[in-house]
Amino acid sequence: MQQSHSTDSGTEKWQDSCEFCQLTTISPYMLKETDNFHIIADHAPLLEGHLLIIPKQHYACYGTVPATLDAELLALKQEVRAFFLDFYAAPVYWEHGIFHQTVFHAHLHCFPFGETRYQLSEGLHDLVVHSQDDIRAWYATQGQYFYLEDSRFALLFAPQTDHYRRVIQQVLWSGVVERTGNSNWRSPQQRQEEGVASITSLKEKWLQFQQQKVM
Repeated sequence: MQQSHSTDSGTEKWQDSCEFCQLTTISPYMLKETDNFHIIADHAPLLEGHLLIIPKQHYACYGTVPATLDAELLALKQEVRAFFLDFYAAPVYWEHGIFHQTVFHAHLHCFPFGETRYQLSEGLHDLVVHSQDDIRAWYATQGQYFYLEDSRFALLFAPQTDHYRRVIQQVLWSGVVERTGNSNWRSPQQRQEEGVASITSLKEKWLQFQQQKVM
């Protein structure tokens, strides 16, 4: 399911039906709350450590999140990076940008994969991203995208299904297999059922990380 491009952030249109706008839905997975964001454990994790950074206000994707929130978002990404380096591996950030999105509310996936296998020479990407302004500019003029970031670079991809599948299979799924040793694709329902223990472990590690920060 895909949503047509609009520069309207939809801050009111989707709130009543949006899962991420419902605190009762996300509270069991809550790790951190700031003025404008939540960090939550993914309810159907691909692997232990799978987190989401989501704005409290309803935005269709990060291409519509205003620049006034950029510093807060960057601080949260840096906090997730520090947490992952302490307990897992360096983060890979991923966003659908409404292309193949399943919850139509901006959310940034954070995976402890280390560096991805993607090389710039592969040429599947359309833009090297230097700031959130690049994402906003792309969305305002081009519409849909998907986004990939590791410690080397941040990239935007045009919404081409064949490129999307290659990145999913060769970059993201390979990260899951390398970290878990499990090469079998699991449905969201399977991941949710099997992810209970990993979410519990993640919460315990996050609490330990937060306690270390205040010591």
